[in-house]
Amino acid sequence: MSKVEHLDSTVLTGGGARTPDARSAAFAAGGNGNPDSVTAMTTQQELVRFLEDRFACAQACTDCSRACVLRVSRSDPDATDHEALVRRKALLCAEVCDATCRMLAEQNLQDEPSLRLQAKWCLLVCLEYAQVLDAQPGAEADAQTCRDCARACTEFLATLN
Repeated sequence: MSKVEHLDSTVLTGGGARTPDARSAAFAAGGNGNPDSVTAMTTQQELVRFLEDRFACAQACTDCSRACVLRVSRSDPDATDHEALVRRKALLCAEVCDATCRMLAEQNLQDEPSLRLQAKWCLLVCLEYAQVLDAQPGAEADAQTCRDCARACTEFLATLN
């Protein structure tokens, strides 16, 4: 049983083992669907850290997505090339953060490579957009929100290791 599977099942079953039906369905679907680095011997402390980091990352993604969408709503669609670039980057950041949040919030089985890839993609998009915002007057708060999201993704990735 992988770490994510064990952690998710512990939360869903109140700390007990997964039911045979759920385990059978997971393996019938082509594997356990969770990170290989997680073992059944996961401690309570590791479980708490994993869930806290996962929740913190999802919350940071929500905040970042909201900030990006608000920035797009305040922008002029018929703006200059640079402003259009900022708008496109904001939309991309909002979409990636939203997708990452949804993936982290799902309780169904997920594999570690997918979680890792999504978190890394979110981290990179947020940092890139934060750099774009650094050149925008009055965008310091939004840039910091993007950096906070990237930091939360980094901490979640560290939990997977």
